[in-house]
Amino acid sequence: MRRAVEGVIEGKPEVVRLALTVLLAEGHLLIEDVPGVGKTMLAKALARSVDCSVRRIQFTPDLLPSDITGVSVFDQQRRDFEFKPGAVFAQIVIGDEINRASPKTQSALLESMEERQVTVDGHTYELPSPFMVVATQNPVEMEGTYPLPEAQRDRFMARVSMGYPSPEAELRMLDVHDGSRQVSPLEDLQPVAHAHEVVKLVEAVRSVHVADSVRRYAVDLVTATRHHPELRLGASPRATLHLVRAARAAAALAGREFVLPDDVQALAVPVLAHRLLPTPQAQLGGRTAEQAVLDLLRRTPVPDPSAQAAWRQARRL
Repeated sequence: MRRAVEGVIEGKPEVVRLALTVLLAEGHLLIEDVPGVGKTMLAKALARSVDCSVRRIQFTPDLLPSDITGVSVFDQQRRDFEFKPGAVFAQIVIGDEINRASPKTQSALLESMEERQVTVDGHTYELPSPFMVVATQNPVEMEGTYPLPEAQRDRFMARVSMGYPSPEAELRMLDVHDGSRQVSPLEDLQPVAHAHEVVKLVEAVRSVHVADSVRRYAVDLVTATRHHPELRLGASPRATLHLVRAARAAAALAGREFVLPDDVQALAVPVLAHRLLPTPQAQLGGRTAEQAVLDLLRRTPVPDPSAQAAWRQARRL
């Protein structure tokens, strides 16, 4: 899957790896950056690499919540209401420019992202498995955008920025995407995994061992965000859960049956930073939530690796 997506997204292996990590950790991914750097391309390439149902939602100011969740329509022949599923009823949902819709419409995703279900007119409908929302958004400073509410951001496991490609990667992009080819790399991308295979991978990730010391390390990191002087809103308990789940998936992708503190450190910024709100004083000083997380990584004591060594020895015996 990584090779398939990297064939479409040039020069961004770390971004592709994070997207797969979130998928295997049963999370949702928020891709934030300026227009034209490949946010939607990454979401579509990830969706096409898996043989599953995919729906794309173009968020606009006039989009209604019922367009996402679905609506009950009265059937004249049956003399009863029939539920028409909305665009969220898919295994991978691509939300393009999610912050161009009103907060009321954005909130239509809250239940589905957290509970994997949709409730309409008192009836609850289960969503398929696996289920993942890959949303793109433009920076809040751009025209026509609404800031995502804190509750919405907290439901995304990780946020990633594409960034501009290197000159070499941009040259390769011109060779592939300049229009001289009859079929674009995205259209040429064929599924390399089935949905039931992804479900098995997710189950395998759940069995990855997390030592008590590593769990404590994750809790200490998240707790420290709630007391940092430059942050007026720290990370929630859901952030702790997401951090441990993502660390499990990262360890599995590295071929390990156990999580290292390095896995937690590598994922701390993408998993925690988008949930944090800096104080006005920190913003005036040019400080960001990402810098606060890096500061906490330097301050928080790292667990003793001897506990992991003892666990590996026990596994070998």
